[in-house]
Amino acid sequence: MAINYAKIFNRRSTPQSQPIPGSNQVRNSGGGYSWQVDDWTRLDRFLILGAESGTYYITERDLVKQNHDAIVRCIKQDGIRAVNRIVEISDAGRAPKNDPATFAFALVVTHGDAQAKAHAFTNLGKVCRIGTHLFHFAEYVNAMRGWGRGLRNAVAGWYVEREADDLAHQAVKYQQRDGWSHGDLLRLAHPKAPSPQHDAVFRWMLAGADSLGEREVKRKVRGEDRVAKYAAVGELPKLIEAFERVKRTANVIEVVKLIDEFDLPREAIPTQWFNEAKVWEALLERMPMTALIRNLGKMTSIGLIKPFSDAKKLVLRKLKDETALKRSRIHPLAVLVAQKIYAQGHGDKGALKWSPVAAIVDALDEAFYATFNNVEPCNKPVLLALDVSGSMACSMIAGSCISAREASAAMALITAATESEHEIIAFSAPDRGGYGGMHGGGEPGITRVNISPRMRLAEVIKRIEGIPMGGTDCALPMLWAARNKMNVSGFVTYTDSETWAGN
Repeated sequence: MAINYAKIFNRRSTPQSQPIPGSNQVRNSGGGYSWQVDDWTRLDRFLILGAESGTYYITERDLVKQNHDAIVRCIKQDGIRAVNRIVEISDAGRAPKNDPATFAFALVVTHGDAQAKAHAFTNLGKVCRIGTHLFHFAEYVNAMRGWGRGLRNAVAGWYVEREADDLAHQAVKYQQRDGWSHGDLLRLAHPKAPSPQHDAVFRWMLAGADSLGEREVKRKVRGEDRVAKYAAVGELPKLIEAFERVKRTANVIEVVKLIDEFDLPREAIPTQWFNEAKVWEALLERMPMTALIRNLGKMTSIGLIKPFSDAKKLVLRKLKDETALKRSRIHPLAVLVAQKIYAQGHGDKGALKWSPVAAIVDALDEAFYATFNNVEPCNKPVLLALDVSGSMACSMIAGSCISAREASAAMALITAATESEHEIIAFSAPDRGGYGGMHGGGEPGITRVNISPRMRLAEVIKRIEGIPMGGTDCALPMLWAARNKMNVSGFVTYTDSETWAGN
């Protein structure tokens, strides 16, 4: 029998389990072959999504390693561009977590040339905006390199460039993380206090409230015992004084008074007071948006948030304040996670349980969409294609409790509400060209999804979960549109990027 060479070497129809002959396709984590994105695209993806939890097909460790190598190549190619991109994405609040940006910054100051490092040091405060970010950065960079002069000066600048009151806020709210404290960083960076107020805050960070008077410190210098004498410093900022007082008080009324008078943050309050509704009521009045959505379950569990309560009304006002949502730069994914956890009545970790208040669940749902208020429509026909393959239910987004399937449904609702001309389909490669028609799609692997922008996210997810799962073939939406002569200007495909099935 003659060999049919066209079947063996066919550029027009090649299984995704094999590379197209003559192409530069590479094997992906799902076992299929696809075109590899460039390193700069990978940098963007890492900064926004990170590598927590890995994916259905690749472990977290392997994913971090792959992204690490790509980021280092970007830094070697154009370190200034890499720094600018990290700053742009981090400072704009485009990522649900800032850890990938601080990690990438640590890579720049480790692998970049002199200009790239200097540029990163100058912009450290734009990526490490709060103490927690700085502690993460210190942990990453400490594992990669030594503490040279440039790094020490950059960290010192983070402290001396802030007003004393802002520094006090950082010290009280973000006390330590990853085994690092402000005192640890001050000992490494040796910043020179620009004012007596800074001097007092630095002394308190290093040695506590009892160290503000004249002080002698014994040190060994080149094997010899030396005594360093320090003069007394001035008064501490009022916030730190209030923090010291609240640590000593045994009266809930005094705790509430200190919160009201000095705007003490939740992190400043000793944990023994966290079951007192009056304490949470005082904190709630000026609680930042991110802290608010993280603590809704706790405030509900102790009875502060309940139907008809003043606290419930205040929370609803805050969640419906679009200006406050925008100013807080809270990421949509953070709101989506908060909505899911609050609605289920228990956290993903720990034993805390509560009875969700329906109005709060609804307000979180509305707040999620409000965080997208800057989305501009393209005003052209758009085909939204949702991957409903099995891996979408298992891949988690940015280390959260939100699956790729839930995130894709949420994003589809946003696009549907933004674009006047759209069609939504679900795709998943069937084993034998099976389903489709009985779900309204009319073609194997394609299901038309009747989604309205006015639908709740839970309803959309339930509808998508009813569609049979199969393999991942990201070509299906385009092939379907071509066969049906769809007048589409653009495709938006939501997938976990592990395409492997079909041709």
